[in-house]
Amino acid sequence: MATNKNGIFTGKVAFVTGGASGIGRATALAFARAGASVVVADISEQGAQETVRLIEEIGGRAIAVRCDVTQTEEVKTALDRTIEAFGRLDAAFNNAGIEQAPMATADIPEVEWDRVIAVNLRGVFLCMKYEIPLMLKQGGGAIVNTSSGAGIKGFRDGAAYVTAKHGVIGLTRSAALDYVSHNIRINAICPGITSTPMIERIIGGDDVMREQLLAQEPAGRMAHPEEIANAVVWLCSDAASFVVGHALVIDGGQTV
Repeated sequence: MATNKNGIFTGKVAFVTGGASGIGRATALAFARAGASVVVADISEQGAQETVRLIEEIGGRAIAVRCDVTQTEEVKTALDRTIEAFGRLDAAFNNAGIEQAPMATADIPEVEWDRVIAVNLRGVFLCMKYEIPLMLKQGGGAIVNTSSGAGIKGFRDGAAYVTAKHGVIGLTRSAALDYVSHNIRINAICPGITSTPMIERIIGGDDVMREQLLAQEPAGRMAHPEEIANAVVWLCSDAASFVVGHALVIDGGQTV
């Protein structure tokens, strides 16, 4: 499918972290199809470059930048590259995230706790910290942060991940109130079980685990990354102009 030259994001610029695969890649492509120029940011430079290739293949404009979202200077550099390449920042999808090794709370090593919180929560904060001033300069923008179904309920053997994803929702809501009067809308998404490389790493080829995961989804299947991407693009669009500080659950009924 080619890009839409008269799309809702024509002339606009989107910044996507975790854009090398999964939901991030699908969203980068969705922004491009809607007419945006896209910055694909990821710690995996090869994966980010592949996403750019896919965007260019459909007639879009994109650049790849290396970005470890836990590192202030890498976040700042990635956003500097965004402005150098495209001159503005209209939409940001702070999506980079990692899974937690499953284990009971008291068994989680401190280094594992710190690793999960650093990427999944601190990373979202750092990105917003440096995205928001760029949007303030130009008079507005939209940000979507990736939480999870684990952001609205607890799961066994996942305390670090659940804590980080709950934190993303709290951070989103507070930041949304800080900047709504400045024409910056900030929201979050809470995907359910989605067919991504992260989920495949968790399953590890175990058919029993796959069936157990699918049994949690009343819809009877995993989400496609494109289904999550469509929601992100909508939240960043003018069609969602009165949606502020919301955590949109997209999980096939898992947390109902």
